[in-house]
Amino acid sequence: MSHALKLRPIGNSLGVILPKEVVSQLNIREGDTLYLTQGPDGYRVVAHDPNFERAMELYREGANRYRNALKKLSE
Repeated sequence: MSHALKLRPIGNSLGVILPKEVVSQLNIREGDTLYLTQGPDGYRVVAHDPNFERAMELYREGANRYRNALKKLSE
């Protein structure tokens, strides 16, 4: 599914108006932050921080590797 978006002036910048259906599917509301990520197929707009997932991966690896030390520290 694709949607045509028109650029609109917002102050000295440009913005797009998202269709109601897209807003609903992204589960976003006014004031939320969207992230523009670049991939091999072009750009994507996502409602979650793509860096957060990588940070959680690193946390899980560290928590698994040092689980005994973390357990001792929690006592």
